[in-house]
Amino acid sequence: MSILEAIVLGVVQGLTEFLPVSSSGHLEIAKAILGGDTVPAESMLMTVILHTATALSTIVIFRKDIMEILKGFFQFKWNDEFKFSLKIIVSMIPAAIIGVAFSDEIENMFDGNLTMVGAMLLITGLLLLLADKAKPSEKSVSFKSALIIGISQAIAIMPGISRSGATISTSVLLGIDRERSARFSFLMVVPLILGKISKDLLSGDVVLAESSFTPMVVGFVAAFITGLFACTWMISLVKKSKLTWFAIYCFVVGAISLGYTLL
Repeated sequence: MSILEAIVLGVVQGLTEFLPVSSSGHLEIAKAILGGDTVPAESMLMTVILHTATALSTIVIFRKDIMEILKGFFQFKWNDEFKFSLKIIVSMIPAAIIGVAFSDEIENMFDGNLTMVGAMLLITGLLLLLADKAKPSEKSVSFKSALIIGISQAIAIMPGISRSGATISTSVLLGIDRERSARFSFLMVVPLILGKISKDLLSGDVVLAESSFTPMVVGFVAAFITGLFACTWMISLVKKSKLTWFAIYCFVVGAISLGYTLL
C-alpha cells in the first residue's frame, strides 16, 4: 500500500465515520477505485488502525463527557451519569449479539459488493431525509429508546448503511433532542469499536508487515485529524437540521454505485 492510498483511506474513514454517509460503504468504494489488488493483504490491519484513529478522535472530543460517565458508573450511584452509562450498555447489546452470532456472514459482506453498498446508501439517504423533516423536540434518551437506537446501530453493520446516520435519524424520529441524539450516537459506538479492535488483534489474523508501517501511521494520522473535524462539524449540522444535503449525496453515490455494478 502506498502512502497516497493510506492518506485517501484515512481521510475517507475519518470523514465518513461521523458524517452520515457510511464509512464502511465508502471504504469499499475507495478500495474498488484504488484497485482490488492494492489493499487485500493489509486490508484488515488498515481497517483496525483507521477505526482506532476515529475512536480516539471521539474520545478526545467527548473526553469530559466520558470522564463524567465513567466516574458516575464506578460510583454506583443512581444519578444521571450512572443511568446514561447503563443506556450506553443497553444500546450496545443488539450490535454485540449480531457481531458475535454472524461474524462470518458480516465479513463476507465486505468483499467489494458495490450493489449492496449502493442499495444501502439509498436507504441511508431516505432515513436522513425523514429525520431532517422531523419536528424539533426536547426529549432525552430513555432506556427503551436506547435499545431501539441500538437495533438501528446493529442494522448499520451492513456496508452502505451509515451508523451515525441510522442512529441519529432513529433518535430524532423518536423525538429526542438533536444535540442529545448526536452526542449519544457518537458515545455509544466507542465501546463497540474498542471491543472489535481488541477481538481482531487477539484473533491473530492481524499481522504487521514491516513494509506497511509508514502507510499505516500516515493513515492513522489522516483518519484521526479528519475525524476530529468531522465529529465537531456533524454535531453542529445536526443541531441546525442540515441533513438533507447528506441525503442527496447518499442518493447520488448510491445510484452511481448501482449503475457501476449493473452496467
